[in-house]
Formats: sequence, C-alpha cells, structure tokens
Amino acid sequence: MIEVEGLTKSYGAFHAINGVSFKIDKGEIVGFLGPNGAGKTTTMRVLTAYHPATSGSARVAGFDVHTHPLEVKRNVGYLPESVPLYLEMQVRKYLRYVANIKGLSKTERNHEVDRVMERTGLEDMAGRIIRNLSKGYRQRVGLAQALIGSPPVLVLDEPTVGLDPKQIVSIRQTIKDLAHDHTVLLSTHILPEVSMICRRVLILHRGRIVAEDTPENLDSQHTLLLQAEGSSERVRELLSLVDGVTGVQETSSGHYTLNVTDDTISGQVSKALAGAGMTLTGLTAQQRSLEDLFIDVISRDEGNAA
Repeated sequence: MIEVEGLTKSYGAFHAINGVSFKIDKGEIVGFLGPNGAGKTTTMRVLTAYHPATSGSARVAGFDVHTHPLEVKRNVGYLPESVPLYLEMQVRKYLRYVANIKGLSKTERNHEVDRVMERTGLEDMAGRIIRNLSKGYRQRVGLAQALIGSPPVLVLDEPTVGLDPKQIVSIRQTIKDLAHDHTVLLSTHILPEVSMICRRVLILHRGRIVAEDTPENLDSQHTLLLQAEGSSERVRELLSLVDGVTGVQETSSGHYTLNVTDDTISGQVSKALAGAGMTLTGLTAQQRSLEDLFIDVISRDEGNAA
C-alpha cells in the first residue's frame, strides 16, 4: 500500500529526510518512532502529497505522489498533528462539509457521517460546537474526518499528543480497530504507544531510518556487559568477529557493552577472549527494553554523525 524508495526532502543545504526507504503492506499498522525533528512529519507530508520531495519516489495505494497527487489524496485519510477544524461549526455539519469536499453525493453524506461518528464515538457530540469540545473529542473529530470516504490508507501524525491518559487509551484502541479495514502509518515519540498499537516500527533520526523491526523483536534485544583486561582496541576487534555480536561499545576503561542476537553466545565470547590470551573478569547477560534500544540507536547514530 505504501512504497518509498530513496526519499529526500531538502530545504537549502538542510535535509529534513535523507534517502528514506520502506514498504508497508495492506492491513499493517506501522509506527514512525523518533525524537522531535527526526523527519516524521516531513515524510508524512510528502506521502500525503502535501509537500513535494526533492528526490526519490513514493507510491501510495498504487499512485505516485509526484505524478498523481490528487489520486493519492483520494486514497489517504490524513490527520495532521494540528487538527484542521472549523471551531465555530457543529460536529455533524463539519463532517458533512468534509464529505462534500471529498466528493460524496448528497445521499452518501448522511450515511458516511453517521458511520464515522459511530466508529470514533462521536454520536452524542453530533450537535455540539467544536470549540466547546474537549481536546480528546476534537482529536476524535479529526480522526473522523480522515475516515470519511473510507480511504484505504490512514496517515496519523502524533494522534494522541496532548490527551489525558483516559483519552489516550480510547484513541489507541480506536486506531487498533481501524487496521481491519485500513493500512495505518502513525508517528509518535511515545515508546509505549508503539508497543501497544503497531505491528512494525521504523525508528527515524536526523532524517534517516536507523532501525526497523517488530516491537516484539526490538523489545527482546539482548546485551552482554563485559569486563576484560588488555588492549581495548584488541578486545573490540576480537568481539566483533564473534558470530551473533552486532555491536561493541567501551563504556569505560575495561568495561564493554555488547549488542548480541542471543545471550547464550556468552560462551563464544569467553572462548574468543581466552584464545587470544585476554583476561575476562566479568560477563553478565541483560535484556534491553525498547526504551534502551531507542536511546542506544539514537546515541550511536549521533556518534557516527560526529
């Protein structure tokens, strides 16, 4: 449903996104995870044909965002971070107005407005002025307008930002339910949100995708904490050659953190050091949480950039 290849958006010498590539299949809920300024919103604006890309390609629901922007917009429901609402309008009238803009016939509008209000829990708010709604209900109205016309793809930018805990739980469940009928791409910088909603995660930093996997796999990454005597350069060299070791960092003199695919390879690590005459003084297995991984990935990317 969404195919992105080498997507770049530049503002002068600054690359808001730089060579981004990914694919999202029908029915998936995929999360863009990253700190503020990572490029999440820029990517979404390109995918919704709101901003043109500088280079690269993107196809949404089979249409190229550059050559067929109107077809892309017809097939995408977009909820930007700042919800576009006419505050002086009643909920039902606003949704009918959106349905009209999206080209629904008069006979279709009432049915479609009723459908999206039921889907987002807005039936009791139909006659309320939007200005008088709580933040949570305004967010629901924004989600409802994205659903009008039943577009196959939904792009949701920070859908729970500014909501209280009860509202967040409700919106999250609504989004999960939408995957039965829609492909969903949502952005967030809230780690638990990814685990609770998304089937797959794309971690974005400084305009590039630096990690991609399911929340379960990302949340089950393993780490070995190692202490060893000898040349740090030699230790890192030896450890990097061990199958299953994906990264080595020296945290302080003689102390190392190893990113590994499985904590059962500790025996291979010990054997590699012993075979080279190195003295191993400590080795402890530790499972990394999604939060640990996120911080580690961002820190390593910043280190590489430096």
